[in-house]
This record gives sequence, C-alpha cells and structure tokens, in this order.
Amino acid sequence: QVQLVESGGGLVHAGGSLRLSCAASGFTFSTYVMSWYRQAPGKEREVVAVISSAGTTTNYADSVRGRFTISRDNAKNTVYLQMNSLKSEDTAVYYCANGLGYWGQGTQVTVSS
Repeated sequence: QVQLVESGGGLVHAGGSLRLSCAASGFTFSTYVMSWYRQAPGKEREVVAVISSAGTTTNYADSVRGRFTISRDNAKNTVYLQMNSLKSEDTAVYYCANGLGYWGQGTQVTVSS
C-alpha cells in the first residue's frame, strides 16, 4: 500500500532552519510529481512546493520562494524540504503528497518569534 511518512519537524526560532523528509513506499516514486503542503491552525491547506518526477522542475508558493528548497532522491524514494530563514507565519503542519492523491500524516513545524 502507498505510504508517505514525514519527519524532521520541530520547534525552531525565527531565522532558523529545518529540513523535512518524506519517505515514500508502495508506488513507483520516480515517476510521480511530489508536493509539500502545509496547514496552519484555522487556515486551509496550501501548497508550498512541487517537484517534477525527475527533480528538474520545481515550483514554490510566493510566500516561501527564496527561502525553501524542495528536492528529491529517487534512489532513496525520499523528497525533502529545506526551510531556511523561517518565520512565525511558517508555523503549520507540513504534509507531503504524491500525484496519486495520497498524503502523509504530517509533521509539525513551530517557529517561535
């Protein structure tokens, strides 16, 4: 069965960095677009970053462009989200998703100001 397991979240001070990982299994990882989403308390889930199957094309939400970097390792079936210069408004549960409509359980990121 398809599984997406996020890790790497935590509490960090504003200006700090975190690296999220999403380990995938149960599908042919290298052939699917992968995405990171986030959902802050009281807000709708929003897309943060998207990466093509080969990792050659990426797109970012305006709010994170220049601070976050999405990448993937198809040999390890893992997608990453490097988050730098974190702000309090980045506080949210972060989810990875594949092109099949599956989601992970999420990992909490809390940025203290």
